Amino acid sequence: MELMVMIKLPLLRIHRWQESLNRFKHIFGLKSQDRFRDIRVHFLPGNHDNGYAALLSHKPEIVRRYEKEFGKRNYRFTVGKVEFIVVDAQTLDGHPEGNLAAATWDFVKNVSIDFQLLPRVLLTHIPLYRRDETPCGPHRSSPIINQRIVRTGHSQEILYQNYITEESSNRLLDLIKPVLVLSGHDHDQCTVSHESNHEHIKEHTVGTISWQQGNLYPSFMLLSASNSALLNMSNLEEAVLTRLCFLPMQTHIYIGYLLLFIVTLVTLLFWPTGGVNFGCHCSDFLAYGKQLFKVGTKEKTEDENCEYEMVWDAEGSMHLVRKATNTPITRAKDTSGTMERGNAVMRHTAKKGNAQEVEISMNVDDPMTNLPPRTSKSTAKFIIHRLVRMFRMLTVIAVVNIPLYMMLLFKDWIDQ
Repeated sequence: MELMVMIKLPLLRIHRWQESLNRFKHIFGLKSQDRFRDIRVHFLPGNHDNGYAALLSHKPEIVRRYEKEFGKRNYRFTVGKVEFIVVDAQTLDGHPEGNLAAATWDFVKNVSIDFQLLPRVLLTHIPLYRRDETPCGPHRSSPIINQRIVRTGHSQEILYQNYITEESSNRLLDLIKPVLVLSGHDHDQCTVSHESNHEHIKEHTVGTISWQQGNLYPSFMLLSASNSALLNMSNLEEAVLTRLCFLPMQTHIYIGYLLLFIVTLVTLLFWPTGGVNFGCHCSDFLAYGKQLFKVGTKEKTEDENCEYEMVWDAEGSMHLVRKATNTPITRAKDTSGTMERGNAVMRHTAKKGNAQEVEISMNVDDPMTNLPPRTSKSTAKFIIHRLVRMFRMLTVIAVVNIPLYMMLLFKDWIDQ
């Protein structure tokens, strides 16, 4: 199994470049130069690794630094029955008399001279030429970038370019004759079709894998090479199958963090005071649910509003007889120490005595009605107490979570 990586290390001073190199190797687990465990890794140079032709022509040590760490800039390799051609695209449009541009085109010519037995895939960091406003397909999320080339005033060396020039693109396609072109540089997905020798060649510009590079939908491409592909196949596109794989949208993750933070603030601000008694809350919840969902039963509350008679029979036995009253039934509320107004009537009747009736009335005022209204001073004190408690809990949460988040955020900078 083999893996192709388009590297993009920042073009910095030596010590900072070395730091970025160490981080790159740590992220992809590259303990050796060209292997990840038992998987062979192939590298493709980009403009942030070596720069464009104008810089390379004046600072050849940058090329030597790259080749020391990643090997040759122009090379070929085979996976299955498919041949991959890697070219240093930053030198293709350099000065024709320059050593770097001449070396790249010599490599391309040598590839074209060899007898082609297997279908080829061209790998280039800078995409091939396309007309302005060429549609890039449904997977692109950013605006289309048109061709832009910046050259030096004296030597006309390239300082910056979005795409390879039209002349160099057509020359590459005619000499290499690929069935597929893979490129990068644009940070966003783009699929276009080129025409060469009356054949249509598809090019996939693969987006960045980092959302910090201006693409909110980072991705990578999975490529499958056939083990039985031949150049005389009727459909050469079947020799190489590609699949675009998207990574999670990072902004959605941060939005989720923000929503959880807001819920935490609201919970801490409005949570009841006096501690958390889960047993009490659960019992109250169950009792409330029992009242809501009880079907086919009726609570017997008549005993709270009724009258009884004590009746003696002929043998002298006493019986309690309940008498229906017209008093409306009201439900008593448990107010923890408060009493409602009510009356109790006790009668006793017997053959041997006269009828007597004793009526006892108790009038008890609700103590809650006698409480003075809450003043603005007590309300302000209550709000301040809530805010202090909220910030206290936030401090505890921050002390636990921030160090963990920082460790996860910067762990890629720590050497293994």
